[in-house]
Order: sequence, then structure tokens, then C-alpha cells
Amino acid sequence: MGIKRDIYWRIAIAFMAVVVFALAILWKIFQIQNVEGNYWRAMADSLTTKYLAIDADRGNIYSSDNRLLATSLPSFEIRFDARAEGLENDYFNSTVGKLADSLFLLFNDRTSNDYRFELTNARKNKERFHLLKREISYTQLQKLKNFPIFRDGQYKGGLIVTQNNKRAYPFKVLANRTIGYVRDNGTKPVGLEAKFNKELNGIQGKRLMQKISGGIWMPVNDDNEFDPENGKDIITTLDVSIQDVAENALLKTLLKNNANHGCVIVMDVKTGAIKAIANLGRDKDSVYKELYNYAIGEAHEPGSTFKLASMLSLLEDDYIKLTDTIDTEHGRKVYGQQIMKDAEDHGESRVTIEKCFAISSNVGVSKLVYQNYNKNPDKYLKHLRDLQLDQLVGIEIPGERVPYIKNTRDKLWNKSVSLPWMAVGYELNITPLRLLTLYNAVANNGVMMKPFIVQSIQEYGEPTKEFSPIIINQKICSDATLASLQELLNDVVIEGTAHNLMNPYYSIAGKTGTAQITNIGGGYVNHIYQSSFYGYFPAVNPIYSIAVVINNPSNGIYYGSAVAGPVFKEIADNIFSTNLEMHPTMEKDTTTYNATLPIVKNGYSSDLKYLFSNLGIPFINDEEGTWLQQIANEKLVELTSSNKTVIAGVVPDVKGMGLRDAIYLLESSGLHVKVEGIGMVKNQSLPAGTKISKGQFITITLNT
Repeated sequence: MGIKRDIYWRIAIAFMAVVVFALAILWKIFQIQNVEGNYWRAMADSLTTKYLAIDADRGNIYSSDNRLLATSLPSFEIRFDARAEGLENDYFNSTVGKLADSLFLLFNDRTSNDYRFELTNARKNKERFHLLKREISYTQLQKLKNFPIFRDGQYKGGLIVTQNNKRAYPFKVLANRTIGYVRDNGTKPVGLEAKFNKELNGIQGKRLMQKISGGIWMPVNDDNEFDPENGKDIITTLDVSIQDVAENALLKTLLKNNANHGCVIVMDVKTGAIKAIANLGRDKDSVYKELYNYAIGEAHEPGSTFKLASMLSLLEDDYIKLTDTIDTEHGRKVYGQQIMKDAEDHGESRVTIEKCFAISSNVGVSKLVYQNYNKNPDKYLKHLRDLQLDQLVGIEIPGERVPYIKNTRDKLWNKSVSLPWMAVGYELNITPLRLLTLYNAVANNGVMMKPFIVQSIQEYGEPTKEFSPIIINQKICSDATLASLQELLNDVVIEGTAHNLMNPYYSIAGKTGTAQITNIGGGYVNHIYQSSFYGYFPAVNPIYSIAVVINNPSNGIYYGSAVAGPVFKEIADNIFSTNLEMHPTMEKDTTTYNATLPIVKNGYSSDLKYLFSNLGIPFINDEEGTWLQQIANEKLVELTSSNKTVIAGVVPDVKGMGLRDAIYLLESSGLHVKVEGIGMVKNQSLPAGTKISKGQFITITLNT
């Protein structure tokens, strides 16, 4: 019995020990989780380190003349490690006041006492990553690094500096959609910033970071373990001055005509380099901003500006000559069950094909295409595809819209309607940049250039990659067709729908467009229009081609000549007035004169002979000619032929002539004359021997 009690007693004691031990474990768990938890978690955090990426400085974007379009401005964040291992209490307490005074003088946003209290309190609370100041400049940082305590760096002074780069655009909204942006909020990048993001970004560096209380990562060392490689710079073809003029001219016409949106492209004829690309759209607050890149991202029915492609096809297939005639039927014709109308009431019936294009007759051009290609529409469509009007241009900016040129196998193809309507720019979609490429090729003597907007990528001022002009079609048509196309575009400005763009200083060639825009559900019942003008200048030896497209002008005026044309002219006027290379050079007068004999201007032969005979001035004239010039000898005047014969259709040479004879000669050639200065003619705006277009202006400069 005694033995059993002893066993039971021992079992009870063992059980109680187990219970006590279990309770002790539970208590310890409770104590660790709820009493000592923060301490141990902080200890675990302090033992966690890893390398975190350090962003490189993003590269800059420049204009063609090295003006800064986009850059990254560094800003710095200052934090204080109040538990820095090398920061002793005596040193901190004796010096914190001086540091506070220095911070107050630098930032002047808080009092010295405020800064002292903040630093002392951080030290008291043993903060490892106390935020002291955000977004300070590089200059401020250099001063701060010399302040008491902070001058000792991170280990002894507790100074922690982190750098943040903020993207800045010195010209604000100028070419905003083209230059683009890359944001950290998940917004889809656009423009050149997106296309060249990898090159601009550079290569990230690495820095050893330690996780401290609160989940904050703090640098372990003053310096990076691996320094980042800064991004490369992008040099564009954009000209800031032309871009500014283009945007202002576009904004002006959008406001004047209460339009929805519009775009402008200015291209260098010889190379295809984009000098300006402006896009403005009206937002919900009726403010015009760069909301979308309409120049490359909006494919639409261009209307009459597409007639250039139709005329090229007809001329290249030798179906027409410009002197042939066509009945425009007073601007109204029925195809199938659809009525084709001319945009403007020109009151003409049978006209030459040249005039048909100049007055932009939809009926005339559609009849020409329908009559010649109706039995074989694929022959016409092949011309459009040979001109690459159905393909992307391949510009460096993301978001280019693919053009749409239907074919005879398309479900929407209509044998009675599609061909004539396509001939005048409907039932197809094309971007402004794609169509401008065709006009630019006509200006460039038939050589089609690939438009481009980036000319090089640079690193530390040295090119790492250069982009040269690319020819995408060596010859879009025959020389004869090209000459006819250039003549057609000249006539549009001289005596056609763009006559309002003529000026006496330089010549313009181009085509107006006034197209109705389809409704969302199809049809054109809402009478929403798109006004456009595509062209180049000067008409002889062109330098720039320009596209202007204005969507939905709503103040009752919608013709391309009245809405889009003035934008073209304002841009061209500005470029011409500021580009001296486009002005005719003043030739030096090499004529030698005898001081004892009168100086006589070149002139009409009978007038000169009569003048010398009546004044008793000795002269000889051994040559026959209508126009004579003076060669002064010591004792007499020798009159020789000046070869200033009027040749039909060619600009005569009037240099050295008097005003009356010069005007007579020029007006006899069919030119309109503008005069500047007095005396004899020293210069003429149109070079001698240049082909004359009807109604063309010439400026003659006189000097005594």
C-alpha cells in the first residue's frame, strides 16, 4: 500500500512539473511576442541587408541646335542617423547648436531652436533614418556637407544623403507629345522618352542597404558599391524656333475657327528631317493642349490633298496631258446611288485638266480616274501601293497609325463607288505624316525620303550612333510626270484654290483640302469638316515641306485655303524672314564707269541712241539689239547688246536697267512686279532663266 502511494505521488509530481514547464514555455512565448517582440523584431531587421538598385542619371534630349528639350534635375533628401556608431554624446551635445544654426541660415524655414529640438529628439529616440529635409538642391547639399557634425559623414556624423531625379522640360509644353514623358505612376510612356527609354535610362548601380525598424532601408556605407552608368543623350532634328512658330500659328487658327484639334509638320525636303511637329487638341475645359500626336496617330480621309496621288497615276500611265479637257458638270455627278459634289462652287464646266486640279474639282478628278481605271482598278491601286501610301513611315515616335488603302477583294469595295471616291481622298485612311512624305518627294525631284526625328545618340558629347537620311524610293515617277505634278501644285497657288497664299517674296506650291468627316455610325450627315494644306516652298528649289490639318472648324468657315492655308503661310513667312540663305544674293556691281561721262542705265536701244545724240555725247554702236548696255571708254560711250531678249515663259535679266524698262520687260513676260529702292536694278527675286508661272510675282531691288 505504501509503495502504491509513493508511485502515485511521484506521478503527480512529474505531471505538475510538466504543467509548470508547459506554462513556462507559454509564458515565454507570450513574453517574446507581446513584451520583447519589438526588440527582437528590430534585432532581426538590423541583421537584414541587401543590395538595392540605384538609378542612373537619365540622359538629355536636345534640339538640332543643341537646345535642351528634356533633362533630369537632381534633388536630394537629407536624413539623420541619430544612432551613428561614431557619433559620441559629448560631441553631439556640444555641437548640435551650431548645426541647428547652420540649417536655419541655409533653409530659413524653421528657427534654429526648432532644428535643435528636432535633432536632439531624434537622438533621444535613437532614430536611424530621421527625415530632415526633402528636395534640396546640389548647391545646398555642398554647403550642408560642411556643417558641424554632418561634415564627418555617415559613420561619425549621421548624415545620409539620397538622390532623386526629376524630369524637367525647359520649353514646357513645346513639342510635348513628340518629346514625350516617362512617369513612375504607371502611366504609359510616350514620345521619344518611350522609344529611347533604354538608352536614356543608362545602367543602374547598387548600394548596400540595411533594413531598420519600421521597414525602412538605410544605406550601410557613404558610397555606392557599384556606381550607376548615366544615360545617353538624344539629339533630335527639331528646330526650336520653327517648332515655336508652328505651335503658335496652329493655336491661332484653332482659336479663330473654334476647331477641335489640329497638327502641323515641317520637314526638310532634301533629308526628310522633321524640323517641327505640333499637335493641339481641345480638352474638357476648352483649353488647347498637346493631348495626342495627331500627326502620326490619326489616320483619316484626307480629301482633295490625295488628288496628287491620283494625278500621278494618270500621268504616269500616259492617260492624260495637262492641256486635255474634262467636263466637271458644274460640280455635280452621280456614282451608283451617291452624289459627288465639288467642295466650292466654281461655276465651271469644261476645263483643262490643269485648271480642274487648280480649282480642286472632285467631279473632274473622279471622272478621270473612273474612266481610265474602271475596267482595271487594281492598276490604279498598285500606284498607291508603289507610293507606299498603305505602309507605316517608321518614324521613331511610338503610336504611328497604319494607313488603310482598300483593295478590290475588300468586303467594302463597291464597283460603282469606291474608285471615284478614292480618287478624291475618301474611302481610305492615311496619316498626315504619310501623305506629307509624298508631297516632299515631289518637292525633292521625285526622291522619297524616310521622315526621321533623331539624328544621333551621344555619350559625353561624342556620338555613339548616328542616323543618316534614308531614301525609300529613288524615283516615284518619270521626269515628265514629276514636272507636270510640280506645275499642278504651282497653279493651285497662282490661280487656284490657294491663291490667297501668293506673295511677292517667295513662291509656294501645294494643295488645299476640304474633307467631310464620317460620323461614328457612318455617313456625313453632321457636316463636320477637316481643312488641310500640303505643300512646299520655295516652289523653285524647295527647302521645306509642310502639312497643316485642322479638324472640325466650327465658325462657319471650313475651306482648306481659309483655315489651314494661313497656318502654312505664317510658318513659311517666318522661316523666310529669318533665313537669309533663302534670300537671293546681292551681286556685286562690276561695271566700270568713266567719271567724265554720264552713267547710263541699261535700256531700250532707240531710247539710248536718241538720248546720246541730243545731249551731244559721243557713242558707238556696232551691234544690233533691242536692249543695250553701256561700256564706258575714256572719250566715248560704247553701246553693246545686253541680250535681254524676252523669251516666252522665262524670267528675263533686268539687272543694271532703269525702273521703267525693267518693269516693261518683266510685265511683258507675264510677271507682277514689286519695287524696292531707287536707282538702277541691282537684284531680282526670281533668277534670270527661271520658268515663269502664271500670275507670279517678282521683287526688284534698286540702288543708286
